[in-house]
Amino acid sequence: MRRTALLSTLILCASLLVGAAPAHAAAPPDILEQLRRVPGLTVVSEGTAPTGYRFFNLTFTQEVDHRDQAAGTFQQRMTLLHRGADRPTVLHTTGYGVPTGAFRSEPTRLIDGNQLSVEQRFFTPSRPEPADWTDLTIWQAATDHHRIVLALKAVYSLKWISTGASKGGMTSIYHRRFYPADVDGTVAYVAPQDVDEQEDSAYDKFFTRVGTESCRKALDDIQVEALKRRSALVAKYEAWAAANNRTFTIVHSANRAFEFMVNGTTWAFWQYSGLSQCPQVPPVSATDDTLLNWINQVYGLDSNTDQGITGYVPYYYQAATELGYPVPKLRHLARYQQYRGEDTAKSYVPSALAPRFRPAAMDDIDHWVRRSGRTLLFVYGQNDPWGAEPFELGRGTVDSLSFTAPGANHGASIAALVPAEGATATSAVQRWAGVSTVPALKTSAVDSYNPALDRRFSLRG
Repeated sequence: MRRTALLSTLILCASLLVGAAPAHAAAPPDILEQLRRVPGLTVVSEGTAPTGYRFFNLTFTQEVDHRDQAAGTFQQRMTLLHRGADRPTVLHTTGYGVPTGAFRSEPTRLIDGNQLSVEQRFFTPSRPEPADWTDLTIWQAATDHHRIVLALKAVYSLKWISTGASKGGMTSIYHRRFYPADVDGTVAYVAPQDVDEQEDSAYDKFFTRVGTESCRKALDDIQVEALKRRSALVAKYEAWAAANNRTFTIVHSANRAFEFMVNGTTWAFWQYSGLSQCPQVPPVSATDDTLLNWINQVYGLDSNTDQGITGYVPYYYQAATELGYPVPKLRHLARYQQYRGEDTAKSYVPSALAPRFRPAAMDDIDHWVRRSGRTLLFVYGQNDPWGAEPFELGRGTVDSLSFTAPGANHGASIAALVPAEGATATSAVQRWAGVSTVPALKTSAVDSYNPALDRRFSLRG
């Protein structure tokens, strides 16, 4: 009896001990399930991703007017390149639409992070219907980003870096101005800062110094020659437009669109090309077809048509209300221009929108960067006209850097900097992101794409 009782007691104790043993920690939910739990976030689809990642198309419910909930909501389009919740995250924007395929921006590669790419409000399909264009401001867009970061930090709780090139870089800085604590650092590539809308002499100086004297002269000469041949070339332009169902309602006429196109050829050349393309500039003896074909390659015959402008109207509207728009003097063309001084942002905005400029907006941004900016990195290209009026650091700016890549155009990058500056910039980005070592993950298929050189997602000359 005693032995039986003792054995029963031992069995009971063993059972209690087994029951008291801690259970294995449950595996975290799949990232898809985590995303579906984020309020306001919709997973539209999961797409093809490079090795080591998952890629999602998303939308996020945004308020049309963040100061008035009664104004309704719209769906803002985004994409997510998911590396892991244990990695830092990059908030990327072009300032325009969102690239719908998977790619890794340079900061994403430098920190081996996740990448959330966000479409700017009012670029379709991320546009309220009906659209009240007064809701398209830098503060409203910054608040879009603020709400997205707050929502996604429930999934990605480590460090965040924001980035963008051209208008995307500008957009990243505006976000930091209004919500400086949302992210831990910002990398703004080739981002102009037009503080004084009435003062554009920096661009005039740029075009007297960029490249070589012979290349500058060839570009000036071909612009003059194009305007000298206005009658013949506009006739060809109109014939091209008719054959391609293109119209000129916004800029009013093919003649006006043609002049604006010629005005911008030199700007577009340096923005997207470089010294290696100088021999391709046609001589003044070139045929009309050769001259027009070159203008098409450099600037694009479609750019100033209604069909070419429509997708960019949100940019031109913002340029005409807050951002400012460069208007170089182009003195060498003065004798031949019929619409001198009219090639402004407002000329590319449908008249019904009636934009009104607010000069205080960029002045406020400039003051914040100089007096309070923190953990900002600016990268410019030596031969990019958009860098003629850069963001300027000031005495109050903390832990921030600005570098210019020699010989680079609008596609300037940290990799294009001189080695010492590139190392300094890389170190800063990784420090802000809280990483010390980054594995060499080979994903060349998604690393070669640069939105700043994609004419759908960069400012146009």
